[in-house]
Amino acid sequence: MDNKFGPKTFFSFILATTFIFLFFLQTHSFASSSSPLKPLQYNLKELVKQAAVGIIAPPGFGSSPYRIDPNGHLHVVPGTGSITFNFRTGDTAYYLAGDHVEPAVTLYNLGTSGSRSSAESYGLNTLACIGNKVKVITGEAQGSWGYVIGKHGGAEHVMVDFPDPSVLEKLVIGDKIQIYTYGLGMKLTNIKDVAVMNTSPTLMAALTQAGLGITPEGKLKIPVALIIPAKIMGSGLGRDHVYRGDYDIQLFDEETVRRYHLDRLRFGDLVAIMDADNTYGRIYRQGAISVGVIVHSRSYVAGHGPGVTTLFTSATGKIEPVIDEKANLAYLLGFKKLGEN
Repeated sequence: MDNKFGPKTFFSFILATTFIFLFFLQTHSFASSSSPLKPLQYNLKELVKQAAVGIIAPPGFGSSPYRIDPNGHLHVVPGTGSITFNFRTGDTAYYLAGDHVEPAVTLYNLGTSGSRSSAESYGLNTLACIGNKVKVITGEAQGSWGYVIGKHGGAEHVMVDFPDPSVLEKLVIGDKIQIYTYGLGMKLTNIKDVAVMNTSPTLMAALTQAGLGITPEGKLKIPVALIIPAKIMGSGLGRDHVYRGDYDIQLFDEETVRRYHLDRLRFGDLVAIMDADNTYGRIYRQGAISVGVIVHSRSYVAGHGPGVTTLFTSATGKIEPVIDEKANLAYLLGFKKLGEN
């Protein structure tokens, strides 16, 4: 019998077998590594949209201009309030000569009592959600649109920024800006053990487009710029809720700053805080995870640092943070440039 399985036939057989094997491997690998995310659902139709008015706040200082750091050094630098022209959404929250600097435009509402603890002041800070649209209603910039980018506790400030940077040059202290508050009362309806707060439908849509969703394991996958340990969280602990304000990342341990790349923090960064439960206040709880956004700059004062306003939290760790350098409001809200100075 003639052997018809010659070199040419053998080569063709090997080539075909290799092709089939590689095709199977690629198909199997793709199927196992790209499990589709389920869109996050919430009670959108139940959410109430209301108007709140903020007034551009002046900068303020206490009776002494000094801020004393934990090493006993004195610093005299800009702080809260005002219109901050050169540090906006996407800019560094670390490398600046300031203390609790609030990016872009700071709003407050002292109300009829003229107090930061007035019902109107608390109302502005509670109702405003990250990503809410805002509109300038007085002054040269009247009619300009922007977004809420932060909420600062204690000062009871709300920070806003504008995709068009020239708007800031037209604003003056005392101008009124209306916030179309929308998001308070949001509840997630198709995932367990995850709470949401301070988040607008606008931000939710942007996050979904950026990769937010529920994994087959029932976790909320969310892009973040950095992952931070709860052990370095400071001022703001002890509150019984997180629907206003923020709490601070301490930056006083140099090795921790290097290990977690905290010098990369930018205004508007989404960050995941590991072992932090923010469900009913801010506490340390092993296995819990919270995600928030950076809303003010570093500080020289003990226990203080870049502020984080909470967006999502899970006491049982049902959040899966994924590092993405574009997990910043500058990208999510469509600002023209990231890190513009």
